[in-house]
Amino acid sequence: MSHYTRRHFLTQQAFGLGGLALSWLMQHDALQAAPAKPSLEPVTYDLRPKPPAREPQARAMISMFMKGGPSHIDLFDPKPELKKRHLQNYTGDIKYDNAAEASSKLFGCPWKFSKHGQCGMDLSELLPALGEIADDICLIRSMHTGVDNHGQSINAMNTGRFVSGRPALGSWMTYALGTENQNLPAFVVLSDPTGLPVLGVENWQNAWLPSIYQGTVVRPQEPRILNLDPPPQFRGPIQERFLGYLESINRDHLERHPREHDLAARIHSYELAARMQVAAKEALDISQESKATHQLYGIDDPLTQDYGTRCLIARRLVERGVRFVQIFTGNQTWDHHGGIESALPAVCKRTDKPAAALVKDLKQTGLLDSTLVHWGGEMGRLPVIQNEKNIGRDHNTQGFSQWLAGGGIKRGCIHGETDEIGHKAVKDVVNHFDYHTTLMHLFGLDPQQFTFTRPTGTGSLLDGQAGRIVWEILERGPSANEKAS
Repeated sequence: MSHYTRRHFLTQQAFGLGGLALSWLMQHDALQAAPAKPSLEPVTYDLRPKPPAREPQARAMISMFMKGGPSHIDLFDPKPELKKRHLQNYTGDIKYDNAAEASSKLFGCPWKFSKHGQCGMDLSELLPALGEIADDICLIRSMHTGVDNHGQSINAMNTGRFVSGRPALGSWMTYALGTENQNLPAFVVLSDPTGLPVLGVENWQNAWLPSIYQGTVVRPQEPRILNLDPPPQFRGPIQERFLGYLESINRDHLERHPREHDLAARIHSYELAARMQVAAKEALDISQESKATHQLYGIDDPLTQDYGTRCLIARRLVERGVRFVQIFTGNQTWDHHGGIESALPAVCKRTDKPAAALVKDLKQTGLLDSTLVHWGGEMGRLPVIQNEKNIGRDHNTQGFSQWLAGGGIKRGCIHGETDEIGHKAVKDVVNHFDYHTTLMHLFGLDPQQFTFTRPTGTGSLLDGQAGRIVWEILERGPSANEKAS
């Protein structure tokens, strides 16, 4: 039988499912790929659950990625000396990103800090909700990537290296571990209604991993997944017969073109689309949640409704077995080169309550112990003024803050320090590759599970960087074997 008219047939009969073909690439049985070494049998890639090398503490991850660089010295890292020297000229070494608008005048934090929780964590008045969960989080004040450009530092935090064209962290996670739920994507991206983040789709690309591991974008407004429902007249047995016939055509085609990742991924996206018609609609339907839950996330308030909705969806997804969920703020949301005194409080009001609610909700549903929660961006801000006519702060990747919770992370923990003005990490420094090494440990993964052989050589998340496990932020210390190594 000739399949020459297949394209025409699909165009006429796809019943709306084709819109998902490139949004998430899924395989249930077999996906052909170039083998790591010469072999008579093709290597199979799929998203079935894969056992880690050792018992994991975390089984899923939610990353709230704050694009632009939240000002750590105004939110997480109080500096009395900086406030004392407010508007004085700083004679030390400062690494500016925007020299044209640079100033040497120190700018003390305009907001008050106070202690929260039994741990006594100092947090800014701009983050009152975060203060309520201080005893559940670990605040790292000594993050470091060392390159002040947004794109390069995003790459460092999200892909392991400064350069572009590498797999995103969510792609590595799903490559190494698969997913518990074969009816939902393994790696889900919850994008911001204001637009794509810095670097756009590169944030969830699979790069040189098989296409099956790229992220699936869920829209920030309804319908959150386009073309999910077939027309009423084609539902049920009619659609099932069509999809069965379509699968047989595609399988025949794939057998004639083995080892083509994109082809196999497109084929299996149809299979996922059919399964998602029920599973995705149910997972994304927050109307099933109680009024109290909506209030917890701030969904009843227009100011926090969007971010609260996405945080709640993230909880519903990991609850249903999704491996990795990433919630992005919009392009440059935290990039306050000017007008920081009005812009920073505004973005905190939109995100603080929902972010804290996510931790509270995971805790009360019993999911926090096995779900790693991340909050942070690619950089912090400098302690000196940028743009004296409209005060802001320039980029700072020499020392900045982020927080983690759940999944084996120590609670009520404060780790690391920056210098007296908040510019450089000076104690217990956590580089991006240390962060990634620690994530691998929490998920029970051996570094070899984060390697992939391609024609140009073996690639990995760490890519030769000597990352260390940051034991100080973990609930469990090293075993005897781990101490020996």
